[in-house]
Amino acid sequence: MEFRNNSGLEFKDISSEVSRTYHFAQRSFTIDEPLKLNVSASGGHRIFDASGKSHYIPAGWLHLEWVAKEDAPHFDF
Repeated sequence: MEFRNNSGLEFKDISSEVSRTYHFAQRSFTIDEPLKLNVSASGGHRIFDASGKSHYIPAGWLHLEWVAKEDAPHFDF
């Protein structure tokens, strides 16, 4: 899937992740095969995934976890 960004925002490559899960007080959700990430000044996350979906995760999550692909760094930036 081609990533098209007309927002002027800078996105980091997070394609080394298999998935990332955001935990809130009442709910958790997982994004499989995340590719690009922008973190806004307010702490919100914009994520583009391999299926072409765009996600916005508002600041306020309690925990974030991710799984690195085999032989990929666990922490990269």
